[in-house]
Amino acid sequence: MIQQTLVLIKPDGLKKSLTGNILTKLSEARLTIIGSKTVRVSRELAEAHYRHLKAEPFFDEVLRYSEGKLHGKSYDRVFALVYQGEDAIERVRKIAGATNPEQADPTTIRGAYGRISTKGIFENVIHASSSPDEAEREITLWFYPDEMVEDLYATVSAPVPSPHRVWKTGTVLAPSALGRGPVKSAVS
Repeated sequence: MIQQTLVLIKPDGLKKSLTGNILTKLSEARLTIIGSKTVRVSRELAEAHYRHLKAEPFFDEVLRYSEGKLHGKSYDRVFALVYQGEDAIERVRKIAGATNPEQADPTTIRGAYGRISTKGIFENVIHASSSPDEAEREITLWFYPDEMVEDLYATVSAPVPSPHRVWKTGTVLAPSALGRGPVKSAVS
């Protein structure tokens, strides 16, 4: 069955410069990347993503880890990807390994690169969706439909509440040039 899965290379993975290693390992799954971006994780996004852990005593520390607050300002982000393909969730999770790095096979991403912090937080460098329902919830939380190269779920046209920033100099391609609206303009 064709599935999609969200993958996050977490702040500790970025700090250790593991992005290339992780992407190389994930390429063994023979899946297609249909969305990717670097995201500065807000507290609200971290809370929504990890809502299933809200009652846990380590919830706040997981949020701080996800926001990159444990690794310094240069690492206050994640690299988010959506992979698609046959049995994508199972294939990515097999390559990612067990959530607990100490229990993960050493040939998996988490087994090779993860650790447990002195506060007991699993710094496991990668997140991978656990089920089709979770994948849909996570993908729609982390990505707008226009950030994907495939239409995955039902969409509606809706105003985006905050204005988009544009580069101060250079040519700005208005939404039409990106397939989303009417004009091309230059900003000076």
